[in-house]
Amino acid sequence: MAKKIFKPLKASEKMNKILKNHYLKAKYLPALGKFFGYKTAWITSGAPVELLRAFGIEPVYPENYGAICGARKVSPSLCQVAENRGYSLDLCSYAKSNLGSIWNPKESPFNGLPRPDLLVVCNNICGTVLKWYETLSREFNIPLFIIDTPFITGEPQPWQIQYVAKQIEKLAIELEKFFRKKLDLNRLEKVILLANETVDLWKGIRNFAKNKPSPVNVTDLFINLGPMVVLRGTEVARDFYEEVYREVEERYKAGIPAVEGEKYRLVWDNIPIWYGLYRFYGYFAERGAVFVTDSYTGGWAVNIKKGPPFYALAETYTGVFLNRDLEFRKNQLQSFIEEFSADGFVMHSNRSCKAYSFVQEEIRRQIMRSSGVPGLIVDADMTDSRLYSEETVLNRVQAFLESL
Repeated sequence: MAKKIFKPLKASEKMNKILKNHYLKAKYLPALGKFFGYKTAWITSGAPVELLRAFGIEPVYPENYGAICGARKVSPSLCQVAENRGYSLDLCSYAKSNLGSIWNPKESPFNGLPRPDLLVVCNNICGTVLKWYETLSREFNIPLFIIDTPFITGEPQPWQIQYVAKQIEKLAIELEKFFRKKLDLNRLEKVILLANETVDLWKGIRNFAKNKPSPVNVTDLFINLGPMVVLRGTEVARDFYEEVYREVEERYKAGIPAVEGEKYRLVWDNIPIWYGLYRFYGYFAERGAVFVTDSYTGGWAVNIKKGPPFYALAETYTGVFLNRDLEFRKNQLQSFIEEFSADGFVMHSNRSCKAYSFVQEEIRRQIMRSSGVPGLIVDADMTDSRLYSEETVLNRVQAFLESL
C-alpha cells in the first residue's frame, strides 16, 4: 500500500544508473591505474573531497556503500561477519557492513568496493571513523591521511578555521608527493564551483517542501541523495539535480502532492532507517503524514564558503552540524519546524550513530517546551534491522500521530 501512496520521482531511475556507473568505474580503476596512473581513495562523508577531485582521484564513500547495504537488507549478515572477528554489536553498522564486505565480498553489493590506494578521514562527523579507517589502513597496508577538526561551541573562531586550513594545505602537499604532480588550483576552483552549483539546486529542491501540499517527501531526498555525496564537484551530479529540480518544480506547479491526502507535516532528525524506506515511512504516508524536511540531507545543503580555497574548505567542513553544540542543533531543528510549517518532529535514536543521537532527548525536551510542537523518538538502527522492533516502534508512531 505504501508504494502506491508514495509518488517516487522519475529521476530516481537515472540516479540508480548513475550510482551503478560510479561503482563500476571505481571497480575497474585499480586495473587501469597500473597503466594510466588512476588512483582511488576511500573517504569519509565529512572530508573535503573537492581537493581529491582536483588531483583526479576517484573518491569512494564506505558510508554511502553502507547505506546501500542497508537498503538492500544485507547489512545484518555483513555485520555478523565483522562480529565473528571480534567487533562489537554496538559499533557503527556502516563500519561493520564495510568491513564485512571486505571479508565476504561475494555476499556484498557490487561484490564489494574496489581496493583503495589511500584513505582520507575527517573526524568532524564522529570519532568512530578514526578507528574504522585505522583498521582499513592496516587491512590494506596503505597510507591514511587524517584531518582533525576541533568541536565547535558557539560560533567557529578564526584560529579554529586556520588550524584546519593548515591541515588541508598539508594534505595537498602530501598528495603532491604521493602522485608526483602539483595541485592545479584552477581545477580546484572549478570543482568548488560545480559543488556549489549542485548545492544550490539541492537547496532549491528541499525548499519546494515549504509549499502545501508538499511536492517532495524526505524519502525522495533520501533516495536521490547518492550523487550529491559520491559525485560532489562533478558535472554529472550538477546535471542530475537540474533534472530533479525541474521534476519537483513541475509537481509543485501542477499541485501534485508527494503524499496523497496530506494532513500532517513532520520533520525527521538523523540518518534514515534504510531498510524501512517504504515500509516505515509508508506507515506515516498511509495516515496522511509527510516528512517535509530533515537534518540529514540538509547536511549537504551547505555551500563552500568564498575565499582562499584551503581556508574556504576548512570553514565549511569545520562547521558541519554534527561538529556543533547542542544549542546549534536545537536552533537548526527549530528553524526547520518554523520554515516548513511542521506539526511535529520525529527523531531517530540511531544505535549506530552516537554523535547524532546522544543529545536528541534534551533537544526534544527544549523544543517541545518552547514551541509546544510535539516530538517523538524512535529507537532503531540505520542499516542493522536486528536492532529494530517494528511492532514496538509502530505502536509508538500510531499514538504520536493520534496525538496530532
